[in-house]
Amino acid sequence: MNIIQFSKETVQKLIIELKKAYKRGHKQQIRRVYVLMDLSKNGKISEVAKENSISRQTVYDWLKEFIVEGLDSLVYKKPSGREPKLTKTQKAQLIEIIKESPLKAGYPIGCWSSLIVQQLILEKFGVLYNRNYICQLLQNLGFSYQKARFVSDHLDSEKRRVWLEETWPKILSLALERNSMILFGDEVSFAQWGSLSYTWSLVGKQPLVKTAGKRKGYKLFGAIDFFSGNFFFQPLEEGKFNSEKYQTFLEEIIHRACKHIILIQDGARYHTSGAIMAFFEKYKKHLTVFQLPSYSPDYNPIEFLWKKMKKRATHNQYFPEFENLVTSVDTALQYFSTQKEEIKNLMGLYIQTFNDYMNYDTMLLAA
Repeated sequence: MNIIQFSKETVQKLIIELKKAYKRGHKQQIRRVYVLMDLSKNGKISEVAKENSISRQTVYDWLKEFIVEGLDSLVYKKPSGREPKLTKTQKAQLIEIIKESPLKAGYPIGCWSSLIVQQLILEKFGVLYNRNYICQLLQNLGFSYQKARFVSDHLDSEKRRVWLEETWPKILSLALERNSMILFGDEVSFAQWGSLSYTWSLVGKQPLVKTAGKRKGYKLFGAIDFFSGNFFFQPLEEGKFNSEKYQTFLEEIIHRACKHIILIQDGARYHTSGAIMAFFEKYKKHLTVFQLPSYSPDYNPIEFLWKKMKKRATHNQYFPEFENLVTSVDTALQYFSTQKEEIKNLMGLYIQTFNDYMNYDTMLLAA
């Protein structure tokens, strides 16, 4: 049974209001108009409520308001509540200030705390927030409480840009042209005193890890292939990293590889010594070498493999004897030797350029 029937004029007005609501993006108003228009077609409140997934009481209320107030009942009413103390403009200004160091804002410390931010808001905007609310406010503004990390002041942004945008594409093109391997090489030392990491523990019970305190490390050379995910490594039996031992490692790879090698390395002293330069000249038919930008370990994917190795082999573990450390690291080495896809996934910084290159090459062939 029909509850009410709208005139054609009323329906036309509802259509006009619906268009206005769409233009303004008022979802609540759009929904309310749709319900009223459904009522004008159907008239059965129970069916309209079910079709629009709302209660019958809501349909009754909206219809009652429309009868009493007419089109004014469709106007979106902003929910009542306390006005925010900071305007959108002030919040934007606060974000820009906190993105910088508190030193730049005139405070004598380098860390933002809730107390300092509270003082900043009071001095800058004349608004006093409860200190306990400051943390919630900062989260709402997109901030989180994080540990800072060091970045070298020797870092050359322009050289890093050139490496990614110019040098790396050239390396990729050369490798595809010559069917070469692209090896990212580096060295690592696993300390016998172990390494600490985050782990779950009962509140108030900090995890304790024994340590022998012995200043000895298990050293090894390593290299990973960009295309295949193959992992080459060679432990040092004793002593320090040097050019001679580095040559031995590279010779082993050259003898095992059946194709030309492009080696990408950092600027360690034994990577650029006279002896190693002579070695590179001797094997230039088999080996082409590129240097990473200075102070750019994040550009060498094998650094991420070392982190995974330490997580698996040394984090929160006790090594009373050096042999215990060697066994743990060797087990991790054998594991990652079989995880080629996982190693290839470490190349994320460089994969997009490779995909773009291959897509472009495919387009040329198709043309």
